[in-house]
Order: sequence, then structure tokens, then C-alpha cells
Amino acid sequence: MTDQSPGQAIEIEAVSSIHQIAQADWDACACPEATDGRPLDPFTTHRFLTALEDSGSVGRGTGWDPRYLVARDRGQVIAVAPLYAKSHSQGEFIFDFNWAHAYENAGGAYYPKLQIAVPFTPATGRRFLTRPGFETIGLTALIQGAVQLAASNELSSLHVTFCTEAEAIAGEEIGLLRRTSQQFHWVNDGYATFDDFLASLSSRKRKNIRKERARAQAFGGEIETLTGDAIEPHHWDAFWRFYQDTGARKWGTPYLTRAFFDIAQDTLRDDIALVMAHRDNTYVAGALNFIGRETLYGRYWGCIEDHPCLHFEACYYQAIDFAIQHGMQRVEAGAQGEHKLARGYLPVETHSLHWIADQGFAEAVQRFLRAERAAVNQDIEVLTSYGPFRKDRVEEQE
Repeated sequence: MTDQSPGQAIEIEAVSSIHQIAQADWDACACPEATDGRPLDPFTTHRFLTALEDSGSVGRGTGWDPRYLVARDRGQVIAVAPLYAKSHSQGEFIFDFNWAHAYENAGGAYYPKLQIAVPFTPATGRRFLTRPGFETIGLTALIQGAVQLAASNELSSLHVTFCTEAEAIAGEEIGLLRRTSQQFHWVNDGYATFDDFLASLSSRKRKNIRKERARAQAFGGEIETLTGDAIEPHHWDAFWRFYQDTGARKWGTPYLTRAFFDIAQDTLRDDIALVMAHRDNTYVAGALNFIGRETLYGRYWGCIEDHPCLHFEACYYQAIDFAIQHGMQRVEAGAQGEHKLARGYLPVETHSLHWIADQGFAEAVQRFLRAERAAVNQDIEVLTSYGPFRKDRVEEQE
């Protein structure tokens, strides 16, 4: 769609609470497609960001201080972005710890920095959220506004993580540094059933998945996937125990507070597919997924008992089953994990953008990013060649 003509000047404002932006205005930019169904990206909706803020998962003391950007043209909100002032690099999943270390060794203060992102959420989606008709104007205004905010406050840098490829290209054209990383995604090649998916795999991989599913199902209980009103408060009591265990082992302290799950029960349960395994009237493991219009997003897993292959079943195979049953195009299973390859999840590029105030440091990072991009592309090519799919199927796709 062609951008509408702007007024004399686009007004940019940074606000410290999502409640300062009307839900209708935010969602008109974040998910205009949701008027006739689900949003493409559940994580940039007003209700999801509100749950993070109201639960205390972001805000004072968390290292994620909201500075939501709002662009207005003649008083109308035309673009918004989930912007945060960061005092650390945790919960981002596009790692810049080495950059911070080098910057500080050179005598600079890397933190605080600015981050356009959905906290704790390594899922690709639009980060420059524009009202239809204002795509180019809105994106440019948001980038310029964020850079100006960083520069005027003498901050080291601005980062935009898990943006779309189109946004990454547009941002690079404006002058930001583009970075490429990788994740593993499952893609629905028109499968009607899980067996159809298995039929696309090599014989050895197909047998291995069947064996893993059988071992998982033999844990002595049942596995169910709950959505909407089928999710009840006691499910979150159980899942909180799982989440705490995983969070303590992975991050030291879980990112989300207990209050987030209470709010999710009230405002987000229609966006959620909750996989729960129970035995003898006790929930022993679970996996939390968020539902987009075309994509199922795997987010968290946890357990209080260890059972062979139950992790693979709850996180990967149940997600594939759900996606097939609901005609979804893909499953994004979160960050990292080459073990996903054997289970039908292939490597894909993910994208981020970066602005660094110090020109010399920016040039050094740019050289690193060029080399890193070549390595990522080579890694994706090699890993794809080791994928589980039948060779004749791969040749047909090529």
C-alpha cells in the first residue's frame, strides 16, 4: 500500500507505560489484521505488552525500563515500537556480551542502551509497527526517533532484535548495521496429518521419531493441549513450578513473574496453547506456546520429573500436531538447539539491526558482522544438508 502524505512534521514521543497509549491506537499499528481474526504476532499486541508491564516482569528493577515510541501525524498515531532502556543484555537472545566487554575495556559505558524488542521473546515479527498506509513514513520516523533518543542521552547503542527481513533491509538502507543469526523452524508443507509429515522424512529419522513418541507416551500418564477457556488457574499453579525450575537452571532467575501467568489467564488464554502432562492426578511437565495467525510459537518448557523423550514430545511433536490440525504454516521453537534438526526443524535466518554511537567501534562491529553473516549462511547450508527429510523430497524442492 502506498504511504499517505504526512503533515509538515511527524511527532515522536517516548512514554514510560503502555497505558499511556490507547489499546485501539497501539493495535491499529501492531495488528491491524486482527480485526478479522488472530494477529500475526501475538507478542506485539497491547494485551501482551500490558501483561509484561502490569506483572512487573518489565519495569523498575528488571533492567527493562519501557520507553515505548509513538509517532503521530496531525495527531493520529501512525506508528509505535516496543522500546526499552536496558541495563544489561539478558533476555534478548541476540548476544552482544562480547561487544559490551570490548566497549567497556576501551573505557566506554555500554549500558544503559536502547532495545526495540519483545522482552524475553526470540520470535521474529515486525518491530516498527505502522498503521496501514504509513509503512515507510512510520518506519523511518521510528528509526530516526530511536537513534535521536539514544544520541541525545549519550547512550552507547540502539538494538532492534528479531525484526523481519524486510525491516532489516530497510534499516540497513537508512544506515543501521544489519546482523544475521539463526534459529530452527518447522514448516508445514501442506501436511494433513502428522503421519504425512513423517512420510516426508528418511526412513531412519521417521523410525526414530516414532520411537521417541512411544517412549514419551510411556511415562505413565496423559498429555493434553489446552487453549482458551480449557485453561484454568490450577494449570498455571503447576506450570509456574515447571517454569521456575527451567528458569533457575537457564538464567538463574526466571524472567517472568508469577503475576504474569495470572494476567495471562485473564487476558491471554485465547492466545495460548498449553501442553500439560499429568500422571496420578499430578502435573509433571508442560510446554507453553503462543498462537499467531500463521505460526505457533514455542516459548517455555519445564518439568518436576524426568522422563525419556517427554521434552521432545511436549515441545516439538505436540507443537507440530497442533500446527497441522489448525492449518498453521510453521512452528518457531525458540532460540538455539541443533537437536531440533533431527525432529524436522530446519535452520533459518533471523535478523537484527544495530546503531552504535562511537564511529570507530561501529566500523569494527560492521567488519565482524560481515564475517559472521558469511559463517551463519555457511552453517545454515551445512545443517540443512544434514536435515531429516528424504533426499528425493529435497531435490524436488530445489
